[in-house]
Amino acid sequence: MQYTEYIKQQLKNILSIPSPSGFTKKAAEYMMQELGSMGYKPYMTNKGCVCVDLGGEGHPILLGAHIDTLGGMVAEIKPSGALRITRIGGLNANNVEGENCTIFTRDSRSYTGVCQLENASIHVNASYDDTKRTFDTVEVLIDEVVESKADVKALGISVGDYVCFEPRTVITDSGYIKSRFLDDKLSAAILLAYAKRLSDEHIVPSRKVYLYFTVYEEVGHGGASGMPSGIEELIAVDMGCVGKGLECKETQLSICAKDSAGPSDYELTTRLINTAKANNIDYAVDVYPSYSSDMDVALKAGQDAAHCVIGSGVYASHGYERTHMKGVEGTLKLIEAYIG
Repeated sequence: MQYTEYIKQQLKNILSIPSPSGFTKKAAEYMMQELGSMGYKPYMTNKGCVCVDLGGEGHPILLGAHIDTLGGMVAEIKPSGALRITRIGGLNANNVEGENCTIFTRDSRSYTGVCQLENASIHVNASYDDTKRTFDTVEVLIDEVVESKADVKALGISVGDYVCFEPRTVITDSGYIKSRFLDDKLSAAILLAYAKRLSDEHIVPSRKVYLYFTVYEEVGHGGASGMPSGIEELIAVDMGCVGKGLECKETQLSICAKDSAGPSDYELTTRLINTAKANNIDYAVDVYPSYSSDMDVALKAGQDAAHCVIGSGVYASHGYERTHMKGVEGTLKLIEAYIG
């Protein structure tokens, strides 16, 4: 499929920029730069979201993705020199034990580290297997010789500094994509590919199209403000859920009929399903049991628009996630076919 390699490269680029909610400026600036290189005129809201008009006239539609991710923040410098962190978004302690990370200070210094269970040596800790992993029982060890709180402070590290985990991105020859933070940087890469195709091929969409990249989705208020007025349809291009009791596979496009906030707009969802059928896109319709999107937030904030969520099927959400290029391609194909 055209632009497949572009999506892969953009995904790697975006994933390489640490951006937990509240620490997203560099990621947003990257999106501004890439969209600007295509000839568009993106702008950044006061909140830090990125919006761009892709052209077209009438019946405005907004495609939204978020570029903020899960992460951590220093909550305490322990007497030992280890760090207790508090989570940003739905980060799970079970999923970061043994993971490498970087601590970013307010004065632009950075230090690497690793997240481990307290007293992590199995040969020493007889309670290793029985210890519940929480952010009170795991800690970040800084890759510097520190033996006290004073040693850590001398590095410039303080409470409130961000702790960002490595994405560990791998794309296999068989088409699988494995990485942290596919939710939702994968969809951001897909939307960049859509914008690039319109620009490269001088395509004017059949209606007014906006892209909106939000930066606080993981903490619940990404889509609450800053959208252009007059939007008739809101589509969150986010991850599709894969798991027990759901139909979607990693190789498919997912269309969400209902999430934890309630049902998607019936007519819009039906139009998306019919478009997928008409264009032979491999898709699944699902109900997401523990999920909500920026578009739910936008409606709660007062947006008067129909809404739905679509995206490539992603397994192991909020952990070390996995999807497949077939689901990615199906998502881009649906966007192109639906808008026209």
